[in-house]
Amino acid sequence: MDKQIYENYIQILRNELVPAMGCTEPIAIAYAAAKARSVLGEIPEHISVRCSGNIIKNVKGVIVPNSGGLKGMKAAAVLGVVGGDPGRKLEVLNSVKKQDIEKTKQLTEQKGYCTSELAENVDNLYIEISVYYKDKSAKVTVRGKHTNICKIEKDGCTVFSYDGKDEAEALKGDKSLLDIRHIYDFTNEVEMKDIYDIITLQINYNTMISDEGLRFPYGAQVGRTLLEEYGEQNVAVRARAKAAAGSDARMSGCPLPVVINSGSGNQGIAVSIPVIEYAREWDTANEKLYRALVLANLISIHQKRFIGDLSAYCGATSAGCGAACGIAYLKDARYQEICDTITNSIATIGGMICDGAKASCAAKIAAAVETAITAYKMSIQKRVFQPGEGLVEDDIEKTIRNFGIVGREGMRETDVDILKLMCE
Repeated sequence: MDKQIYENYIQILRNELVPAMGCTEPIAIAYAAAKARSVLGEIPEHISVRCSGNIIKNVKGVIVPNSGGLKGMKAAAVLGVVGGDPGRKLEVLNSVKKQDIEKTKQLTEQKGYCTSELAENVDNLYIEISVYYKDKSAKVTVRGKHTNICKIEKDGCTVFSYDGKDEAEALKGDKSLLDIRHIYDFTNEVEMKDIYDIITLQINYNTMISDEGLRFPYGAQVGRTLLEEYGEQNVAVRARAKAAAGSDARMSGCPLPVVINSGSGNQGIAVSIPVIEYAREWDTANEKLYRALVLANLISIHQKRFIGDLSAYCGATSAGCGAACGIAYLKDARYQEICDTITNSIATIGGMICDGAKASCAAKIAAAVETAITAYKMSIQKRVFQPGEGLVEDDIEKTIRNFGIVGREGMRETDVDILKLMCE
């Protein structure tokens, strides 16, 4: 395999598969707020939060981790200011103490302490936190990616700015080089030493939160419901239930970290847990599981690069599709079978809407995983939706691109309507 592509794919995995604590949107707000406080040097007397519509949508309905059950932008910002550690990035709230939670509750109830508003005509992922203490001020702006601080101001002067990129391209990896043929070849050829630590962390972290979601009554208990109603004998049911359970816990404030995919913990759970569960059922060798997860993650990331990190297109769709491809790989699926699994999956459920991060994300994950497993079962029988049927083309890359364009461009107005209705 071409060395440049090989190294690029390693960098993509290292950049994308990172730990995050709780839903990434409130965590990103907490991170920006913690950074602003560190620049200010004081606990501020006032906090102002401005966010894009997609951030607001994904913060409104989820519990901020380590917050004692608080929800929303203000709670995330205040807790970040009071107890956040900006050096921990997406684990910024990991070191929050009980007294920080009590202080946060007091301040969020204090009229005018923290104000929030919609930032218009900005990137889909945009966060601006301004903090004030007497005659001092600081402002931190995040754009494009949850940890991409593109500008820092102190007392009205810019002290740090980026040109809009979160990292040097060499460190981030170039996603334009992703395609299914090369992803498949890379999966077969990658050396274990290059991906072992990344995938091990994903297996460990995501399994722990899945187990937690089944152990305790988080959220709407989608995962528990599936097992109670359909039993634990069928691996397909367990794959759906355990993936859903991880989201049950995560959306309801469970503080356990998750290894994310495409900026999302829910997608990180959905793309990995079903593969892990099938590998257990089939007593798959460790190396085979690791390669299957490499394939699953990269296929999900590849789809999301067309859709964008935040849109009205539910990311569980692409993550579930990636998981089914990983399951297929466990059974030695060839390249064409992987392509057919992708086609069958996204041609069935592509377009499921994202109306914000919340408890129902667990049910959407369960639905996406079920659809994707059916897509794989069809591919085994050499049954696949044909070119010309809807958005399906005779080239898998064109099919993926078509659904990505619908998610990014075609559903843009849907996103606006969803936000308007949520803010009524």
